[in-house]
Amino acid sequence: MEKFTTLEGVAAPMRIINVDTDRIIPKQYLKTIKRTGLGKGLFAEMRYKDDGSENPDFVLNKPAYRNAKILVCGDNFGCGSSREHAPWALADFGIRCVISTSFADIFFNNCAKNGILAIIVSPEDLEKLFEDAERGSNATLSVDLEAQTIKGPDGGTLHFDIDSGRKHSLLNGLDEIGLTLERGAAIDAYEQKLAAREWA
Repeated sequence: MEKFTTLEGVAAPMRIINVDTDRIIPKQYLKTIKRTGLGKGLFAEMRYKDDGSENPDFVLNKPAYRNAKILVCGDNFGCGSSREHAPWALADFGIRCVISTSFADIFFNNCAKNGILAIIVSPEDLEKLFEDAERGSNATLSVDLEAQTIKGPDGGTLHFDIDSGRKHSLLNGLDEIGLTLERGAAIDAYEQKLAAREWA
């Protein structure tokens, strides 16, 4: 898993509440178990018209946000089914950080398992971030996971909280397998002790 330390990039504003995982990545894109190639289906029902052409009104189709790395979202982002394809699609598109006042638990955890930092902020701070994001490509945000800060284009800084275990995993690029391997020496010692006991 790719480490998350610092990130500087354009933030796209999505002032929509209750965006569920089916809107993030519609069901027709769930036929693959590969984590690549899903970016084209990200928000497909909002990004594309019925004829397959781009919807120019959708935020990620606007020139200022085509290369966004951060998504500033409305409340309860990632609700609905537990599909892990949702963070896969975000990451494949290039989104490494999502910010909202609340996330569905399963989506929130799936983000961390796939190297995406999901940040929970207060409604007041979210509004400030929306205002920054709505300024377009000339206004980038800087996210520092170690310091737990988000810096706006004018130098204003917001602090965010994060569970220490989640922070450790993201900073070191460790998924659940990686976390287990970190304890490899202890596991080996236990196995040796167990084997010795069985042969005693």
